Amino acid sequence: MSVTLDTGALLALERGDKRLLALLDRVSHKQQPVLIPAGVVARAWRDPRQARLARLLRSPDVEVVSLDATAARAVGVLLGRSGTTDTVSAHVALVALGAGSPVVTSDPDDLRRFGPLLQLHVV
Repeated sequence: MSVTLDTGALLALERGDKRLLALLDRVSHKQQPVLIPAGVVARAWRDPRQARLARLLRSPDVEVVSLDATAARAVGVLLGRSGTTDTVSAHVALVALGAGSPVVTSDPDDLRRFGPLLQLHVV
């Protein structure tokens, strides 16, 4: 099973959060994909010297998921249903639901608005 990371997870990685590092280690040992929506990278990336994040993004297990035209329409529908406007969080939810993967997040309340089917792992 894959895992989807949101912005809070990437910020936890940069802080060296031990729970997140252990989770990513388990995922890596099982050769499971790590999905990161592109907007999440944009929110978290602030400096080319973010060594932990840069290393994660270079990992062969990581897929940065683009927001193409089809996904953008699906995100719009999800935003309409949830009554929210956070495109990046909606894309996180869409990616996770599509992959059947849990979302690693520091803000579960933000993501719960996108439905009860989302599995959340709080860091």
